[in-house]
Amino acid sequence: MWLLLCALCLPSPPALAQAPQRVNRCTTAQGETVFTDRRCDALGATSRMPPRTASVGNTGIYRAGCARRLSELTGQIRDAVSAQDVNRLSSIYLWSNVSNATANHIIGRLESVVQRPLIDIAPVYPESAPVMLDPALAAAGAVEAPSRPRPVGLRIEQTLGSTATPARTVFGLRRQYGCFWITL
Repeated sequence: MWLLLCALCLPSPPALAQAPQRVNRCTTAQGETVFTDRRCDALGATSRMPPRTASVGNTGIYRAGCARRLSELTGQIRDAVSAQDVNRLSSIYLWSNVSNATANHIIGRLESVVQRPLIDIAPVYPESAPVMLDPALAAAGAVEAPSRPRPVGLRIEQTLGSTATPARTVFGLRRQYGCFWITL
């Protein structure tokens, strides 16, 4: 009797946790973007963000390098989120002139970013008024068309936990010491 009573007092084993549902951003052969929980190749599409391949001789040890190109910075962000490593993400954050209290807040925000599944990383361009060109001058080649502006940030598209609820974080971009850095 005593044994039966003790057995009833024990907590029941937890239910099996469901694996988080991953949302993939795929591009079809027609160039359309499709969001799905299935693999892109199952739809005859390609992944918008192919996984990074390890370089030859990679020991698996993370070595932070200076991101001199925007593609390197986005790769470092992707690697940090894939590994759920806030230290990797914080290594590319521009920490100059940040107080201790602000740093704790920023680390908390970076921690929440690395805990969510990554869907996409896209550049953010400055909003500017369109340049109006005189059609006669443009046709004569006297005026060059305006060049594409440089990005001022990176938009990180993610989902919240195991749901399909979208989450977005926008990092500012700074170029300092010849490297790209993120800011919040």
